Amino acid sequence: MGGLAAVQQRHLHALRGIGAAQDGGIERHVEHRAEGFLQTYRTHLFHLSRPPRRLHHVRARRNPEMPPMRVARRLLPFLATPALVTPVLAQERRPIRLIIPVGVAGVTDVVGRILAEALQAQLGRPVVPENVPGAGSTVGAQAFHRAPNDGTAYFIGTNNHPVMQAVYPSFPLNPVRDFTPLALVGNQPFALAVSPQLPVQDVAGLLGWLAQQGDAANYGSTNPGATNHMAGELLKQLTRGSFTIVQYRTAANAVQDLVAGRVHFTIDSPTLLAPLARDGRVKLLAGSGPTTSALLPGLPTLAQSVPGYALTAWQVLFSRPGAPPEADAMIRDATLAALAQEPVRQRLLTASVEVWPDPTPAAAARHVEAEVARWAPIAARISAG
Repeated sequence: MGGLAAVQQRHLHALRGIGAAQDGGIERHVEHRAEGFLQTYRTHLFHLSRPPRRLHHVRARRNPEMPPMRVARRLLPFLATPALVTPVLAQERRPIRLIIPVGVAGVTDVVGRILAEALQAQLGRPVVPENVPGAGSTVGAQAFHRAPNDGTAYFIGTNNHPVMQAVYPSFPLNPVRDFTPLALVGNQPFALAVSPQLPVQDVAGLLGWLAQQGDAANYGSTNPGATNHMAGELLKQLTRGSFTIVQYRTAANAVQDLVAGRVHFTIDSPTLLAPLARDGRVKLLAGSGPTTSALLPGLPTLAQSVPGYALTAWQVLFSRPGAPPEADAMIRDATLAALAQEPVRQRLLTASVEVWPDPTPAAAARHVEAEVARWAPIAARISAG
């Protein structure tokens, strides 16, 4: 029976491969074929298991249609009943968690939800966005690493990803070593916005007002290491300012206080700020990118008034080392296919997010490594004091 077991294993392996490609069709095929042959196989297997004299009797029959051993071998491909194939197929139908390490309403949340819908359409299986905010994305990152590493959980990283260890020295995960980039998803310049009550109309006016106010002026951000936090810290370092950075749990909370006048200014996503600017509830003064952007028409760059200032918000889809290669390949290919679709690109543009010219895993890895090299020293200086 050792030989039979080996043959059976090879057939089961082949059937699983077919099942991965044909989804539910293989179940119906196997069930139909197995039902007709299983009883015949059991009959011959009974003869095979009887004492030698019985086997001799069977072999002595005149003109048998087919030797029992040959029948058994021919029936082995059909022994993979639905009960054996279904677990493989069921695994492929399990929901995929897309962990978003920020609260709702921010740009990364919007991008994550657009991506989840696009992946669900590509894969034909549930893709569930899951917000796990807190501590500069470290709470979400650790939730991602606690999830089973079986291809059913992925992570949207953003600008705070490169600085997690620098801002939180006890954070146990390395932003490069412990994450596997699958795709660059979105890119977006931030916008500098001020409260409508503030008596300034441009960046030069704001800088003058901040110099007069000292630490009485305040800037709204989220947790340490978040994109809007690093945007404020970069401005503070380059201008040698002394304004106070007030941290909120979510960007939406900070912007609510900006509209109410309790926060003087912030640098955050146009996704969040542009609708408020159209209603006159905030004033936009500049974009944060290295060049002017069609996403922020008519706005100068902060770099025109603050040399060296450049920051964009970005999102990278991550897996992690040890995940099943076939699962990562499936998610990677579905993501790249989704980002090439015009409806998806338009939805991102509507949210003031551009698709990267080269969203491939290699480009994503280079980008993350460059961002770690740039931002980790800045974050370390902030943490030191």
